[in-house]
Amino acid sequence: MTTLLTESRSQESGVRRAPARTFEDLIVWQRAHVWVLDIYRFTETFPAKETYGLTSQLRRAAVSIPANIAEGFKKAGVADKRRYMNIAQGSLEECRYYLILSRDLGYGDVAALAVKLEEVSKLLTAYARAIESPAS
Repeated sequence: MTTLLTESRSQESGVRRAPARTFEDLIVWQRAHVWVLDIYRFTETFPAKETYGLTSQLRRAAVSIPANIAEGFKKAGVADKRRYMNIAQGSLEECRYYLILSRDLGYGDVAALAVKLEEVSKLLTAYARAIESPAS
């Protein structure tokens, strides 16, 4: 059953992919990881007064997305896997707010980050659905 859970349609094209051996094989994890790297670069320019505020909060929420995808990957049951994907989705929405706040505080242009975050959101939704309804 675990093999069936990881063997799903590609999160991008609907084409059948080989079963993921590790969380690093998941496109959703790969994109989320790149997004975290982008967030670290973006927050480097934040004012020093935000070091323990918005910088820390945004980075922690961003890291939580791929971390929960990774943690949920090896869980045996569908309910456990789904729970970790749900936590990742919650962290993603938290990041969405922090981007709005960053923009409104004038800390930088978040447009490109918002587009990438939306891509991760769609991939995460697709992966969560694939967990719940494995292909036969």
